[in-house]
Amino acid sequence: MSGSIPFIDAAAVHAALDWPVLIDALREAFRAGGNTPLRASHPVTPAGDRLLLMPAWDASSLGVKIVTVYPGNPARGLASVSALYLLLDVATGHPLALIDGEALTLRRTAAASALASRYLSRPDSRTLLAVGPGRLAPYMVAAHCAVRPIERVLVWGRDRGRADALAEMLRAQGTTAESCATLAEGLARAAIVTCATTAREPIVRGAEVKPGTHVDLVGAFTAQMRESDDELVARSSVFVDTLAAGLKEAGDLVQPIAAGRIAREHAQAELADLCAGHHPGRRSPDEITVFKSVGTALEDLCAARIAYERVMRGAR
Repeated sequence: MSGSIPFIDAAAVHAALDWPVLIDALREAFRAGGNTPLRASHPVTPAGDRLLLMPAWDASSLGVKIVTVYPGNPARGLASVSALYLLLDVATGHPLALIDGEALTLRRTAAASALASRYLSRPDSRTLLAVGPGRLAPYMVAAHCAVRPIERVLVWGRDRGRADALAEMLRAQGTTAESCATLAEGLARAAIVTCATTAREPIVRGAEVKPGTHVDLVGAFTAQMRESDDELVARSSVFVDTLAAGLKEAGDLVQPIAAGRIAREHAQAELADLCAGHHPGRRSPDEITVFKSVGTALEDLCAARIAYERVMRGAR
């Protein structure tokens, strides 16, 4: 091996991974499957700094996402999470490209939720509620709008100013959007709820979710975090991206199972089962569906492969 490998920056990743292409590719990736060991998490310092490694491979590609989580970084004026993706030639093991890991994660996370929504939300869903106006929120909105005829986007956050700012940004992009004074107001109007927060206590409560709603839970990524209460999970048809990770890392499932509110079998199917037609997904207009996303390295591998192929094709 000689010479340097290309670096695909955030702008190039976002340009390469348009929603229809990425969502369809993820569907095929979940149908085909791959090798995705559970992510390895290593303590780096006593202060809680960690290194995470997320490898995946299939017949055509090999890669690993390298993530660092440094909780003290905001005090240094730096982001607490940093990520790079290393894509390799599966035949030789030699590196092909380094890819901006944050952009890749934003895109694949939103696309996976939109893919699940194809099977779980009502086809006539026209109002979307985004809970948590953080970094991921605009991508979640765009991806969901790519698969359903969304006419209005509602935004709610604990900080009304940030919710207003996100709604204004969406309007500038041509989306009809407004912020909500209360979460209950948004839940009463929404057909789809996408929730991407760092909440450690339930935000979305079952008593406030109307029949027929699809709830997309993305933010809680440890067993100590959760965005939904026991009632919502208990009265919903629950689906996960992967059972192995969901039953280990998703507080939205782990905690109600531990409390005896649901059994482990309450999670009806994985995203791969939906994509392969092994489960029909939504079965009635009044059914409440929940998709719990923890994230899988298969999504990163799929997105990295598309970004690399498209960027390299454009460079020739």
